[in-house]
Amino acid sequence: MKVVLDTNVLLVSISRRSVYHPIFEAFELKRYDLLVTTDILAEYEEVIAGEMGEDAASAVLDGFQLVPNIAFVTKYFNWRLITADPDDDKFVDCAVAGNADFIVSDDRHFRVLDKISFPKVRVISADDFMEIVTGQRPVKKAP
Repeated sequence: MKVVLDTNVLLVSISRRSVYHPIFEAFELKRYDLLVTTDILAEYEEVIAGEMGEDAASAVLDGFQLVPNIAFVTKYFNWRLITADPDDDKFVDCAVAGNADFIVSDDRHFRVLDKISFPKVRVISADDFMEIVTGQRPVKKAP
């Protein structure tokens, strides 16, 4: 299964204390292939460093260099499908170029893709993806 993870999904899955950590563990166990482009990796690095520190960002990105289930995709076309947040287009472009099964995101800007027939890009939530790769939905604590 080939997927593109929105940055926020990757971010919340890294910490062992997160209910979404099984998504990261499933990647480590090679249950899915992660598709990335240079600009996606740059965003991953920037956001992880800002939220968790430079060491965490380096550890994650260095780890990506070593695993066989990460695929570096070259995009040849900019689809420009997410007009509400053009910065999210990098994930769509990667998904199309890499023939991803879906993008995993809880970002509402991706909902526009449901209405676009070509190129068809399927978007699923982090909860749904976690259920696919682990067989369980996240158990969220009451506030």
